[in-house]
Formats: sequence, structure tokens, C-alpha cells
Amino acid sequence: MKDNGYQLRILPLFEQDLNQIVDYIIQTLSSPDAAIRLVDEVQSAITERVSHPTIFEPFRSTHQRKYPYYVIRVRNYSIFYVVIDQVMEVRRILYSKRDLNHLLP
Repeated sequence: MKDNGYQLRILPLFEQDLNQIVDYIIQTLSSPDAAIRLVDEVQSAITERVSHPTIFEPFRSTHQRKYPYYVIRVRNYSIFYVVIDQVMEVRRILYSKRDLNHLLP
């Protein structure tokens, strides 16, 4: 997908994270409708951001990285992505209450 000169790339690790979250919501919380709504909101948030992925400040982190993380907040989750040239690369989605600096190498 390309928008405003930026291409969107979704990494397998992001997909694994999202699948685990969806499984938890469906199996543990017994709420498949909530899982579907979350996936829709995540997709919508990413689609909206791809046109201007660097419009917000980078995520403040204790780690020094070649490509800084940016974050999109959706409900209780944080979606992390980097911008490499003209590519918005979505890498992780994590529960926001976790130690995010520890989970992002």
C-alpha cells in the first residue's frame, strides 16, 4: 500500500502480536465482537497514519536506535512503527501498561 509517497510494510512480529491479542480477547474474555472492533480500529489507525507517519514526535525511549520508533495509541494498545526512507514499517503492537522500553530492543 502506498499513500502520499509512503509505502506500508507490516512485519510478521506485528501480526503475531495482534493474533495473540485477538486470541486473548476471544478465548479469555469471551468477546469476539470486541476483538473484531479492535482489529478494525487498528487497521484504520494505521491507514490514517501512513499518509504522514512522521507528523508526531518519536517515541521516547531509553534505547538508541538507527530508526526511532513512532507510536499510535488504540484503546489500551500501542502500535510501534519506524520510517525507513519512504516506508512506514509497522513492527509491534503491545499492551500499553507493559514495560514498553524493555519489550522494544
